[in-house]
Amino acid sequence: MAREISAGGVVVRRINGVWQVALIEPHKDDAPEEEAKDAAQQDEKSEKKRASKKSHRKRSAVLALPKGIVDAGEKAQAAAVREVREETGLIAEPVTKLADNKYVYVRSWGDGERVFKIVSFYLMRYISGEIDDLKSDMRVEVKRASWVPLLDAANQLSYSNERKVLRQALEYVEAHGL
Repeated sequence: MAREISAGGVVVRRINGVWQVALIEPHKDDAPEEEAKDAAQQDEKSEKKRASKKSHRKRSAVLALPKGIVDAGEKAQAAAVREVREETGLIAEPVTKLADNKYVYVRSWGDGERVFKIVSFYLMRYISGEIDDLKSDMRVEVKRASWVPLLDAANQLSYSNERKVLRQALEYVEAHGL
C-alpha cells in the first residue's frame, strides 16, 4: 500500500470579537487546467439547465482545510505554512500541533491504488495577506478560499476528520486565546 504524508493549517484570526477560520473549496479533481476549464463550462451549462427546470436542489460546495503533500526533506510544520500560503493567499505562523489524521483512500486517478495517508494539522495565527489571493497555477487546485466564522465552520466542512480538528482548534482558542 502506498503512503502519503501531508500537512495543513487551521488559520484563525479575530475580527470584532469573532474568531474566523480560513477554508478552501478545492476543485473536485486534480484535472489539468484545460480539463478544469472544460469542467467549469460544463458545470455552468448544467446550472443553466437546472435553473430552466426550476430545480430547487442546491449544489453544495466541498469545503476543506488547506493542506498538501510534505515535500522531500521538508518538515511537516513548514509544509503546513507553505500549503496555507499557496492555497489561501495568507501568511500564518504555527501556534501548536492539533492532530494527525490517518485514513486510507483509493486513488481515483492512474493506478487506483489504496493509499495510507497521514495529515498533520497545525493551529495557525493569521499574520498577513488577502484571502483568496492565489497564484494563477493554484486555481487548478483551489476554486476559492474564504473566511468563515469559527463557530459555524465545523458545520460547513465536508470531511468529518477535519471537523474534529476544527473543534480542537476552537477549544484551544477558547481556553488559551492566541
